[in-house]
Order: sequence, then structure tokens, then C-alpha cells
Amino acid sequence: MKLTLGFSPCPNDTFIFDAMVHGRIDTEGLEFGYFLADVEELNNMAMASKVDITKVSFHAYAYIAGAYLILDSGSALGRGNGPLLISKRSFDTSELSSKRIAIPGRYTTANLLFSIAWTDALNKTEYLFSAIEDALLRDEVDAGLIIHETRFTFEKRGLIKIADMGEYWENLTGKPIPLGAIVIKRSVPEEIAVKVNRILRRSLEYAMKDSTAAYEFVSSHAREMDRKVMDSHIKLYVNDFTLNLGKEGKDSVRSLFSIASEKNVIPAVPEKIFLSPD
Repeated sequence: MKLTLGFSPCPNDTFIFDAMVHGRIDTEGLEFGYFLADVEELNNMAMASKVDITKVSFHAYAYIAGAYLILDSGSALGRGNGPLLISKRSFDTSELSSKRIAIPGRYTTANLLFSIAWTDALNKTEYLFSAIEDALLRDEVDAGLIIHETRFTFEKRGLIKIADMGEYWENLTGKPIPLGAIVIKRSVPEEIAVKVNRILRRSLEYAMKDSTAAYEFVSSHAREMDRKVMDSHIKLYVNDFTLNLGKEGKDSVRSLFSIASEKNVIPAVPEKIFLSPD
């Protein structure tokens, strides 16, 4: 059986999927036709049900929950790794309602967390995540939400942090920050979905055991990122929650959806959203 698979070129994703898509592990008879795309493009493709298995932002999942289930493995959750709100000039967050904000996509979790925190800050413009620093430097916007590796580079470019969305979430809930998930179509037979989850975890365990095996694949998609930044990126976003969401991870995801729907930022999601029960 062949399934379509989409994930981002970010180091954490290429690290996770390398062994799975390059035949380094047993895929139990399954084949994967994979492609790489920016996370917002992946979000939009999932909304159109164009891919069997894909990385999506947890924000986007609220709009596709009827068609996809969240796998136990592959998610990006953690502590101290949330999106950052940055600017060229310092200002108080009470002024955000009047500021021009760059976001890395409407359906990114960065935008969801920001919307929960500042519901009245509505003057937003979408940019590719890697273009937000330049937009700030050109004074096209007053502040920008950054994700992925740009959190390691903004200070070198003379930009400053205004707020930490992960810190906001952890102070609000005490829970790890849900960022992105690997989801599979509900129409895929359950036994196949369970197999995919098992293969995905096996791929990640292979990479964790021998991190050099994935280096060529990771570096080839890392946008000229230096090795130190690439390694820091993987270390920040790949952790025990990536191996298995577990009860703590699932509770955090449910809290995100509950808080966001109460604020009318997203629609309510179905009761069953995870492949496996707690």
C-alpha cells in the first residue's frame, strides 16, 4: 500500500522522517510518496484533504479534525520552545491593537497563541516564516511572530523580543506548548494507521540512536543553516513528546482547543481526535 506523506523542510521534520522515507527501517510493506512544503502550505493541503499523512499546525487541525486523526508520534510539543513576537523597536504589548503584525500563516499555532493572548490585535499580514525578519527591517510591519530557526537568528540582525508566546502559554496553563502534529486521514483503515504510527516512531528512534544518519537529508533542506543552528533546532523541537504524546501531551492539546474555542478563535473539535486513547 502506498500513502502520500507531507512534512516541512525544517530540521526537526527531516530528522524524524529520514529513516522512514529512505528505507533505513522496516516499513512493514507500506510505501510513502513524500514531499516537503512550508507548514502553512501543508495546512492548506490538509484542509483540501490532498494528502494521507501530513505535518500540520495544531491551529489548522481544528479545521480538519473531522477528516484526520492525530498520531501518537511525531508531534512538536515542549517547554521553552514557543513562537516569539519580535520587533525592530521596543514597545509595550498594550499597544499591539494598533500595530501591524506579521504572521507566518493564518493557520499556524503561532497565530493561534497570539490570537488567544491578544484578541483585539487584528492588523495582521501573512508572510513566509523566513521573510518576517526582513519585513521588520524594511519597516513593512511593527512586529512579527517568528517560528522555526528564525528564533536563533533574530538577535544577530538587531531585532528584539517583545513577547514569548510559549512563556505566555506555560504561565496560563502550566502545560507544554502544542505546536505541530502528524495527522492521518480517518479514511485510512485503523490497522494501517496504527502501523504508520509504529513506523514513524521507529524512524525517530533510529535517528535518535544515530543522529549522523539523517545529517545529509537534514542539511540538504536546511536553507544554508549552519550546523550549530541546525542541531539546536532539532534539540529544541524533538523530545519525549515527539516519541509519544502521552497523557500530558494530549491534555495540553485539548486545553489549547478548549481555550481557543471558548474565545471563539477556532471551532469546537470532535471528542475523538487522537489515534489512540490515553
